[in-house]
Amino acid sequence: MTIQPPEIVAAVDLGSNSFHMIVCRLKDGKLHTIDRLREMVRLASGLNEDKFLSQEVQDRALACLERFGQRIRNFPPGSVRAVGTNTLRSAKNSNQFLSLAEAALGQPIHVISGIEEARLIYLGVAHSLESNGKKRFVMDIGGGSTEYIIGKHDQPRRKESVPMGCVSMSNKFFANGVISSKKFRQAVLYAQQQLEPYEKAFSSKRWDEAIGASGTLRAINKVLQTNEWSNEGITLSGLEKLVDFIIQHNHVDELSLPGLDPERAPVFPGGLAIIYGSFRSLGIEQMTVSDGALREGLVFDLLGRIFNKDIRSDTAQTTAEHYHVDLVHAARVQNTIHYMLKQLKKCPPLSLEESSQFLNWAAILHEIGHEIAHNQYHKHSAYIIKYSDLAGFSQQDQNLLSTIVRGHRRKLPKKMFKELPKPWHKNAIYLTLILRLAVLLHRNRHDFDLPDYKISIDNKTINLDFPPQWLQNSPLTHADLMQEAEYLNAADFILEFK
Repeated sequence: MTIQPPEIVAAVDLGSNSFHMIVCRLKDGKLHTIDRLREMVRLASGLNEDKFLSQEVQDRALACLERFGQRIRNFPPGSVRAVGTNTLRSAKNSNQFLSLAEAALGQPIHVISGIEEARLIYLGVAHSLESNGKKRFVMDIGGGSTEYIIGKHDQPRRKESVPMGCVSMSNKFFANGVISSKKFRQAVLYAQQQLEPYEKAFSSKRWDEAIGASGTLRAINKVLQTNEWSNEGITLSGLEKLVDFIIQHNHVDELSLPGLDPERAPVFPGGLAIIYGSFRSLGIEQMTVSDGALREGLVFDLLGRIFNKDIRSDTAQTTAEHYHVDLVHAARVQNTIHYMLKQLKKCPPLSLEESSQFLNWAAILHEIGHEIAHNQYHKHSAYIIKYSDLAGFSQQDQNLLSTIVRGHRRKLPKKMFKELPKPWHKNAIYLTLILRLAVLLHRNRHDFDLPDYKISIDNKTINLDFPPQWLQNSPLTHADLMQEAEYLNAADFILEFK
């Protein structure tokens, strides 16, 4: 828990179309926006058929992040959240790019799933509007994906992320800016096909009001208002007039459309096809547009972490309950982890606040694989953690947590740690060692207190010092420690105990 909250926080959204940054001041418990930065990077346009980001678009993105980084250069640790979305989820060379991007921005960047993106979008929208008790349908068109959410108050209830966005749709159907009536019809049909599996769940019968978020929907709304095709937000009748106007032109360069920013024109037809297809498939007649979106959601999520209301802890708890984890046993393991960490404050990998968090989550989730099979359950647990939609967790978070859990028993494959980002490629193995020992000491699952013992870690050597005669009186634990020493020796660690 942060003792002294930062006065200023920031959120950075590396979207597939635009990069955004919002800077806010915390004053008297309220949030005040003091700066916004936005650059049209079009990251998705640099993704080739083999799913590799081109050098040209990488250079453009890195230049933008260096400018963003200058603005937040002196921000304290924990006061900035930066996330990547659809294109960075898809790119095969995203890890290589992220390493450069983090250096340019000066902050860690986490890639989030489409479902997590949807959750954050709804959070941003909900906090930008007054709560009215109605069921809200929220839609956000990004550069590479479109998110659909139904929620009430500040709680999303149904979330989906569909892999189509204004950049990817424009590249697919309006390559080089060429427009035709046939191409537009094909684009709308494609959007409806992508939405078809979710049509019933997001039908207008299931919510009370529709709200749009993102630059694409704000741009469409502005064009409709400017041309007096709608005076009540985005309407179906207004969209039909806009579509009629668009298909009368042969190229985006010919779109002399009042209210349309020329910078957005190249991806405007793709975004329009998505919203028009969505209106028709879901029975939407009218949609208002919110100022809040992903970056605002990021800020509020960051505040939760700062004020010890991290949704990841709630997610770990509900996931454990879903998989019928023995929560009493998980609490034993957690308590032992805390006991060890108090003695290991001088071990740098274990002195980090994040280390304690991830070990807490690992303790409560390490046995969820029992729900699938008892044999090799640690591998099942790791798989579930890595590939589930876990609210609040980024892909990097889940990979780290999955790795710790995967290594908590039996053989300790060192190579899996090397695939983690810095600093976890070196630190995570120490977290795994602590989880292994905590689980081992409670292997009999009896409800009794362990004796006061000492633990220390010096590079590759782990020392456990128990009270006299305790190990002799605990032959099973002694045997388990003997076996553990063999496992760790194979991983180049030495376990000494007495």
